[in-house]
Amino acid sequence: MLLDPLFRRIVRQGELTITDAAGQTYRYGAPEPGRAPVHLRFHDKKVPLDLVRRPALGMAEAYMDGRIDVEGDDILAFIDLYRANARWETATDDGLAIGEHPWITRLGRANNRRKSRKNVAHHYDLSDRLYDLFLDRDKQYSCAYFTPENNDRDLDRAQLEKKAHIAAKLALKPGQKVLDIGCGWGGMALYLNRVADVDVLGITLSEEQLKVARRRAEEAGVADRVKFELIDYRTLDGRFDRIVSVGMFEHVGVPDFRAYFRKVRDLLTEDGVALIHTIGRVGPPSFTDGFTAKYIFPGGYIPALSETVAASEREHLMLSDLEVLRLHYGLTIEPWYARTGAAKDQIVALYDERFYRMWRFYLAGAITAFRHADMVNFQLQYVRDRHALPITRDYIAEAEKALLAKG
Repeated sequence: MLLDPLFRRIVRQGELTITDAAGQTYRYGAPEPGRAPVHLRFHDKKVPLDLVRRPALGMAEAYMDGRIDVEGDDILAFIDLYRANARWETATDDGLAIGEHPWITRLGRANNRRKSRKNVAHHYDLSDRLYDLFLDRDKQYSCAYFTPENNDRDLDRAQLEKKAHIAAKLALKPGQKVLDIGCGWGGMALYLNRVADVDVLGITLSEEQLKVARRRAEEAGVADRVKFELIDYRTLDGRFDRIVSVGMFEHVGVPDFRAYFRKVRDLLTEDGVALIHTIGRVGPPSFTDGFTAKYIFPGGYIPALSETVAASEREHLMLSDLEVLRLHYGLTIEPWYARTGAAKDQIVALYDERFYRMWRFYLAGAITAFRHADMVNFQLQYVRDRHALPITRDYIAEAEKALLAKG
């Protein structure tokens, strides 16, 4: 089989069996405690060639089209086995062992206003019902925060603790004006208003998210203080005491990093504070894989810390605090993946079997990227004035405890 040398080189721990379209069986690896054997079946003789040409995209499309099956309908089992054998911590190459061609996916990184709107709609204007099926009750579509006290890893609690953690870093005071860039379905903005008595403007490029966020503000009776608008951050004017942006920086694009931070600085008051929560890379700048760029987040790019801070420091913003969440997003996506599998019939009814398989592949790949590859989450706190915050970090834990007491 064409893929035989690749799998013999990569798969050393864990058992992988592949049955090709001709019925020939190949076995790789060795038993690993705690990991069940994985069995792939190829139903099309062209699958090996597709995987050699574009491994990430070829594997995804073959699985989406039903040309590859995993016994037990658990694509996560295969991707996790594969990536566990090429962990970032022990990798000896440049991370391209699965054969992606970076020059292809480095094209089109710039996101002008028209392109940004289109890219956002591709992912975030999907049916609200889809997101209801796998997210927490507050529809937080970003990395949760799992404290040691959350022994059962309850997703709703972890998302609440994420909001409290971010709110504590913002050092909010009653009556302040807060900007939420990329506000999603409004959960963060509504939370900040409720626990800190602040006025919030949430901006988004998703028409579907905007409808939900506005409805939630009306239902909560706070539409006069928590407002949501369909606005590109680049066109916004005014000054805000605090700026929060969760899961939006990944959609900015490298060519616009400096413009993004320039705008954040311009929108902040002199003693303002900004908190940027983003997926990031622990290694050097890289590229977006072909599957993600084509099917999931067109125009998306996961930044390295080096290029993020290089852009912000050139715009005269002071990085006042940095936290790296190493494991939290993998723990967040695990229940998303499980809930997606449990809701297969509903998702197929909303879209089709191919979409369901695409979504499962996306979530499985994301879990393993945070378990084994170079993905983490960064929380970057910025100020314009070094005196804007207390001199030590003690205020964060104190505020977080008080916020969580409010529920």
